[in-house]
This record gives sequence, C-alpha cells and structure tokens, in this order.
Amino acid sequence: MSILRRWAFALNTAACLGAVTGPAGAHFNMLLPERPSVRRGETVAVLYQWGHPFEHQLFDAPLPERLVLIGPDGKKSDLQKYLEKTDQPTTESKAAVAYKFRFTPEQRGDHVFLLTTPPIWMEEDQEFLQDIVKVILHVQVQKGWDAMAREPFELVPLTRPYGLEPCMVFQVQALAEGKPHAGGQVEIERYSPAPPRELPPDEQITRVVKTDPNGVATCTFTEAGWWSITAERDHGRRERNGKAFPVRQRSTVWVFVDEVPPRRLAR
Repeated sequence: MSILRRWAFALNTAACLGAVTGPAGAHFNMLLPERPSVRRGETVAVLYQWGHPFEHQLFDAPLPERLVLIGPDGKKSDLQKYLEKTDQPTTESKAAVAYKFRFTPEQRGDHVFLLTTPPIWMEEDQEFLQDIVKVILHVQVQKGWDAMAREPFELVPLTRPYGLEPCMVFQVQALAEGKPHAGGQVEIERYSPAPPRELPPDEQITRVVKTDPNGVATCTFTEAGWWSITAERDHGRRERNGKAFPVRQRSTVWVFVDEVPPRRLAR
C-alpha cells in the first residue's frame, strides 16, 4: 500500500512529543546536503538516511548500491568510496545507521547526486522497495539542473529545483525506460529537522498526485525546507525465503524551498 500506517510511532513518541495516536506517511530515503547551494571550492556534507521524513523517525539505512555524481559538464563520477557510516539520533534510545560524504565542487553549475538503494524488505506490506534518489546541489551558475541520468526509472525536474518559495508550482516528469510514465502515483512529503510535537492526519503528511499522459506531476510546496517528490512503479518480483514477493521501484527527487524574505512596504 502507498501510505503506511505507523501506530508504533505514535506509541513511542506520545509521551515525549505530545502526539496522540494516529497514522502517518510512508518510508522514504533522504539524501540531504547541509546547504542547498554553495560556491565553487566550498565543501558541503551530504547525509543519507532512511525513515519517515515528516515525523523525523529514523531507521537503519542500508549501504547504498551506488552513488554517482553528474557534473555540470555532463560527466559522471563514482562517489561510492567516499561514503562514511555514521549514527543519527532517534526518538528512541538506539541510534540509527546513516551514511554521509563530503563534496567540494570544482566547477560552477548544478551537480546532480544520484543514490541507488538495494531492495529493502518491507515486512508490513510484504514487498520490496528499491529507490533511486536524486538531489541537485547548486553552485553559482544555472547549468545542468535538468540533466537526465538515463536511469531505468527517474524523475526529471521541469521546474528549476532551487530559488523556490512557498506555494510556487513545481513540475517533474517521470520516465520509465526513457518513456513518460503516465498515470503513475507520486507522493510528496516535507522533511522535519526534528520530530513535530503533534501529527496531522496522514493525508496531510504524505500528499498524492498522479502523472498526466506525458508523465508530468504538478505539486506545490506550502512551507520552507526540504521536500521529496517520489514516483513509483511495479518492478517484477524477488525471492525471499523461497517465496516470490513484489518489488516496487521508486524514484525520488529532493528539492529545497527558501524562506520568504520580508517584503519592503511600498513608499
């Protein structure tokens, strides 16, 4: 199912966060630079973690199968060897496994990070998830933000994924094997840097749209911060303990929405 109900989260956090019982959104892979844009020569840390972004509930992230960079010149670089295992604090006593790397851009332009996870077993839904996660780091010059990675399943921004303000319209195109993925479900969710004190209804945590006949999904981001857009498709079956279970392949792109600057009053 597309939106997972997580009663355990409410039970674990009700006492300390003031949350009552209630369902919540889906599991997502998070690939988040510490800053959405830097200057050439500035080092930025990028964190990969796994869990529920809105609730800031984290679980152990699997070691990615692949991590690559597409530079402004279109060249691909393998960054897998730069991944470092780290621990992230959680709402429970046990820390969650995450991974991070540091990157110093040598070119101006937009740098596309692309991370592929191994198939992740989802016990509740009796299926595997395999994610292709993308985030764009802006470095001074607007060049390459719409680069296609030529992945089997990917989201390509049609709207520039930076310089955004709340309530601006944003569009992406879902491509499956290079062709528009029409009628596919797309989920949108905001990342909370810390667990919220109260949880809204689950339909307000994970928003859902469908792609049009050209594979285009349209959404708006109502608040500042990091947002994920995730498309999905069926992707065959995989064996586990002698039985075959469905695989749901997903493609995610993370984008950052700026705070609205104070507006000067007209004289």
